[in-house]
Amino acid sequence: MDAKDAKDPKEPLRVGVAVRRRRRALDLTLAAVAARSGLSVPFLSQIENERARPSMLSLQRVADALETTTARLLAASDATRTVNVVRGWDEAALPPAARTRRLVRGRHQLQALEFIGEQDAGREFQHPNDELMYVADGTAEVEAEGRAYRLARGDTLFLSGGVRHRWRATSPDTRIVVVTVSDHIETPEK
Repeated sequence: MDAKDAKDPKEPLRVGVAVRRRRRALDLTLAAVAARSGLSVPFLSQIENERARPSMLSLQRVADALETTTARLLAASDATRTVNVVRGWDEAALPPAARTRRLVRGRHQLQALEFIGEQDAGREFQHPNDELMYVADGTAEVEAEGRAYRLARGDTLFLSGGVRHRWRATSPDTRIVVVTVSDHIETPEK
């Protein structure tokens, strides 16, 4: 491990978000993790809410209960501390094919895309988790669960996980932002 990769021993282990995401991905309650780890529900709750600093032994017990490793929890924790800016673009400078851009870089639980111009998704989508569609400009048509919805500037459509849908932007000046929630954060193996 390089010196730049070493954690400051005075800085608390911040693994709460990673622990919560892993627990939820396994569809476990705090009580189930407590039973598996031998730690108390209140202590696990404090860890998840970043109000308690687990020792390495406690973290190992949590990792075992969550069927993972401390290294993966720590890596996922580092990945959750991301701040990045995606700057706006000059639409006139874009080639016609470049009409979609990612609004969140990397692989995170939150995914967001912006679509510009007339678009026809053409296929049906069904995401396991929630999705939000916001029409910043223009108009769109969405078919969800057998019903058609016309959306105009400023309209928002929320789709809970599992809803089958398809959509298309219906005017050249349309700007749509689609935000989805993934199951988990993927982190590189360490």
